[in-house]
Amino acid sequence: MTQKLASRSVQFGLAFFFNLFEPFFRFGQKHLGFKRLGWLFVGPNLLVFGLFTFLPILINLIYAVTGGVKLMPFDRPYVGVENFGILLECRDYFDIQTCRKDIFWRAIFNTVQFSVIQVVLMVFFSLVTALILNRKIIGRGFWRGVFFYPVLLSPVVVALIWKWLLQNQGVFNAGLIAAGSQPIEWLTTGSWAFFWTVFVSIWAHMGFYTLILLAGLQAIPKDMYEAAEMDAASPWRTLTRITLPLLMPNLIVVLVLAMIRAVQIFDEVFVLTGGGPGSATTFIVQFIYQTGFAEQIHLYGLAAAASLILAVGLMTLTLVQLKLTNAEKAGKRAR
Repeated sequence: MTQKLASRSVQFGLAFFFNLFEPFFRFGQKHLGFKRLGWLFVGPNLLVFGLFTFLPILINLIYAVTGGVKLMPFDRPYVGVENFGILLECRDYFDIQTCRKDIFWRAIFNTVQFSVIQVVLMVFFSLVTALILNRKIIGRGFWRGVFFYPVLLSPVVVALIWKWLLQNQGVFNAGLIAAGSQPIEWLTTGSWAFFWTVFVSIWAHMGFYTLILLAGLQAIPKDMYEAAEMDAASPWRTLTRITLPLLMPNLIVVLVLAMIRAVQIFDEVFVLTGGGPGSATTFIVQFIYQTGFAEQIHLYGLAAAASLILAVGLMTLTLVQLKLTNAEKAGKRAR
């Protein structure tokens, strides 16, 4: 009896709540028509999307074509494509030191190098981990949770944990000293700092891509593996002829998502190394931040122009993903 009363109360409350909007929708249907009534539902979302997405893009375009150090757009003189010229001007594009804004090109070089190395290793380790976790192993659910757990952590928290381990008086050096070895400057040597930015980013995000690949592996029909086993196919042949071809759509998604994330790397590196030592771990997003906000003279125009160049690169990666996905779908239909 009590449950029935509670259920009726909930139903009455919901009916009362939705009836409050009835005059509003009747008014919309009367003046907009039934076909255009949907705009009343998507209108608030479009308003928020326009306010926090399209408006910032427009403001960024204004900053990119204006100069000076003033913050308000109407106080900034129009300079056209001068900011882009400052960033892209080089006497020899194979020699970064000949560029007018050499730190920008150093950031691009570091970003490309980081993206290639990190994405290749990320996809490889994610694939290997997914293949292992898809097998019948002891504690499979536990290990899946272990590998996915770092994804739940904030990038800042991840960077602080590893900085605590890697700093000069950190846990790793304490272990080396206890073992009778000399401490290593993990974060103040260029090569080591770059290595650890790659390692920490893979450690923090690998679980997400492993989950995508694991879902793809579980979608492969089991009878195909049974048929391969009956034909006495070797594990390598099963992997290359069944698993990888059927997993290709997931691999393409993982590849492009990992590349986009790698190009936008900022949080972990900013906390872990601050872009140093020197410019060894300065990437394009950190260059934008430093140019527009961190340096004593805020060059908003240069930062905005650099962000537009980054946006073009990200759009290119997105188009590549769409093209590869469409090509994969077309290949499946052809087969």
